[in-house]
Amino acid sequence: MIPDDFRQLLARRIAGVEHPREKIMDVVFMIQDKFGYLSDELLEDAAGLLKMTPLEVEEIATFYEFIYRRPVGGHVIHVCDGVVCWMSGHASILDHLRGRLGIDFGETTPDGRFTLLPTCCIGYCDRSPAMMIDRKVYGKLTPERIDEILEKLGLDTEGDSDDTGSL
Repeated sequence: MIPDDFRQLLARRIAGVEHPREKIMDVVFMIQDKFGYLSDELLEDAAGLLKMTPLEVEEIATFYEFIYRRPVGGHVIHVCDGVVCWMSGHASILDHLRGRLGIDFGETTPDGRFTLLPTCCIGYCDRSPAMMIDRKVYGKLTPERIDEILEKLGLDTEGDSDDTGSL
């Protein structure tokens, strides 16, 4: 499933270490960045490159919530629901995102542009409430700040917050 040129790039990355499994996170993220998620076929290819069993790669992939085992949107929004963010207004931030995107946790917008996921902690406690979009962290969130961020990502934030027709 992995094209030959990309397979060669991954193999070169792995070749630089004594134990291939040292590169599991690099390889998995490179695959995910290229294909959007780690399908079963891609997981098996990664296992072969890393000289690991598919089960060993699966155990890693399902442990980390930033590795996606099913398709996700073009932009993945992780909303921190840790204790500090929860105490700092997590619920209102989540409600605003749900309204803007028209989806709930674990869902992707119909156009495939956004996926909304919970995250237990992203380490931005001093700037809570916080979220991460495409591995970039945003803190001290307000509905207005969220609208600015979504607008930069191409979501039309004008009009009725229940209108998902513009997604």
